[in-house]
Amino acid sequence: MADQLNTPATHDSTDLDIKSILLLDDDIELADTLKLLLESRNFLVTTVKNGVEGLHEVMALDFDVVMCDMMMPTMPGDMFYLAVQRTKPHLCKRFIFITGHSDNPKINEFLKKVNAMVLTKPVGTEELIRAISFVIKQGETAQQLR
Repeated sequence: MADQLNTPATHDSTDLDIKSILLLDDDIELADTLKLLLESRNFLVTTVKNGVEGLHEVMALDFDVVMCDMMMPTMPGDMFYLAVQRTKPHLCKRFIFITGHSDNPKINEFLKKVNAMVLTKPVGTEELIRAISFVIKQGETAQQLR
């Protein structure tokens, strides 16, 4: 037991500080798959299927990362982002948008305007983990500067 406490942390753990991720995607199967993958990497993942549900979650908790599909019913990703921008603007730097519609001019224009991180479906595991790590590190750096 004492040996376990003195071993260096692996690259999968982050100082015993579990990071929270809000995952918005109307594709339930994809969301469940991503949730299992991310939970296996020690993230706490909350999934919702649209922006309205996402807003309820954001109002209750400041997530470390917000992964947001662009095309969802009820409230698409761009509308969700704009609502978060009005209510909790500090969360906007924590967004990672996911889209299967990289050829949609309206989506591309929005993503360029907000200078957002974007992953294209299908998303590879390593690409996803790198993006999440980048957003978390960026958030930690901003917090240290305060």
